[in-house]
Amino acid sequence: MSDAQILEELWSVIVDRCRNPSAASYVSRITHDEKGIDKVLEKVGEESTEFILAVKNGIYQRTVEEAADLQFHIMVALAAADVAFDDVLLELQKRRR
Repeated sequence: MSDAQILEELWSVIVDRCRNPSAASYVSRITHDEKGIDKVLEKVGEESTEFILAVKNGIYQRTVEEAADLQFHIMVALAAADVAFDDVLLELQKRRR
């Protein structure tokens, strides 16, 4: 599976779990929490801090894990805010020189 396919599949699952909540789904639970979008944003903040600490401490595997966690939670936040991931990718493409 290519890098792009992994992100596309992950995005598809996240959107589905936002639209079709299930008690068994972590994404559903945090996107439908009583705190609303704040719950998802708390997770983005938490994962950002953990990523920063892993990089600062030079722990390679932890940095990889925290980068994945942060990317995942950013994607959940985008879905919860009804922002299309394709629009983010297009913005990145525009910035490429």
